[in-house]
Amino acid sequence: MNSPRTAGTTLLLAALTVALVLTVRKDGYFADPVGLSWWYAASWVLFAAAAWALRKVPARHVAPLVLAGGLVVAATGLVAAPRTSTDSFRYAWDGRVQAARISPYDHTPADLALLPLRDRWLFPQGAAACAGPDRAPVSDGVCTRINRPRVHTVYPPVAEGYFLLVHALSPPEVRHKALQTGGALLSVATAGALVLILRRRGDPRNAAFWAWCPAVPIEAVNNAHVDVLAVLLSVAALGSVVRHRAAGGALFGLAVAAKMLPAVLLPGALSGVRRLRDAAAVLLPAAVVVGLVYLPYVLSSRASVLGYLGGYAEEEGYADASAHGRYALLRLLVPGSWALPLVVAGMLAVSWYVLRRGDPERPWSGALLVTGTAFLLMTPGYSWYALLLIALVALDGRWEWLGIAMAGAAVYVVGRPLGGATGTVAYALAGAAVVAGWALRRRHPSGK
Repeated sequence: MNSPRTAGTTLLLAALTVALVLTVRKDGYFADPVGLSWWYAASWVLFAAAAWALRKVPARHVAPLVLAGGLVVAATGLVAAPRTSTDSFRYAWDGRVQAARISPYDHTPADLALLPLRDRWLFPQGAAACAGPDRAPVSDGVCTRINRPRVHTVYPPVAEGYFLLVHALSPPEVRHKALQTGGALLSVATAGALVLILRRRGDPRNAAFWAWCPAVPIEAVNNAHVDVLAVLLSVAALGSVVRHRAAGGALFGLAVAAKMLPAVLLPGALSGVRRLRDAAAVLLPAAVVVGLVYLPYVLSSRASVLGYLGGYAEEEGYADASAHGRYALLRLLVPGSWALPLVVAGMLAVSWYVLRRGDPERPWSGALLVTGTAFLLMTPGYSWYALLLIALVALDGRWEWLGIAMAGAAVYVVGRPLGGATGTVAYALAGAAVVAGWALRRRHPSGK
């Protein structure tokens, strides 16, 4: 790779790698969120510069550079313990519980019935056990790193199977590194799947929007969010459904059973479908797969396999427009009581448009429109949800939608110290970027 353009892009990737290492190593989520946000911003600027420089790299260098860069970028998430989320501790616990042949849906982590499974890593003890904002008390002198230890797990069965697999393959005392390594492997596999799809049906340069995006090492690797498994399955499903509807539908079923969010992709997967049997060729395999992966847990569990799902939705304020900054953009325009009905109406309208007017050869394009609209209407406060959207941007190439991922990160990192207006401003800017990108593409249809 002796091209000056390739060398320049490689230097930008090296700078991005350094910035990401410093970002991940900075333990500032509670102590210095504003300072941490500046490292996030620096990483995003370098990512944008590297992705822009890639446009001029010779075609023969693109795929190797994207994949090598993706490997290095993903590895930066391994340089520290999880920094901004404790979700992976629940994953480790659920894997341990299943290895003991106990359903993860039957007991909460605080349940004394699971006392023999506790260790000092997940359940530290002593005078300083509860020091720090990321610890939750479970009894006198005993705390846990697991968030919400008094509620049942919220994760679907494919995710639970992944937790069990990671536990089974991990050496003793490996702790958080096992799930982080799994996240790194899945994120690199996703980059590879994107390159394969885009070599046939797009521009492989766009795979860098996923492979080099700062959200990937932070959320998929360092915080080890299981969303990355759902993203990989979703990318595989969208790549398959164009030619093999049943296979694509089955993969969609696995994606939904890993994290519920990929259900929002189904209108895109059905883009341009006119016949009921063509829709059924996708939806029936998806439904069958979801049923099959849930069945073993239904048969082995005494409690509901939906776990804390309903409580989680209520806790996050999806039924209350005033909670957690939900529906922030809509509440600028209408009373809060109107927000949820308008979200439902808006999502139905966009989904119907994609079903009728979407391109069946590019299902990811409609999927991006539906998913991005859902984010703008619902304004979620968890930055890792946007991993799915980032992969859709990579498939479709409309980079302006990445502003939504930046908005989610801004809300999550600095929303607490700076207040609820952070989400409104961040998502408003992201929406403005989407509108500006749409206008530019209308004016210059051949432009990227």
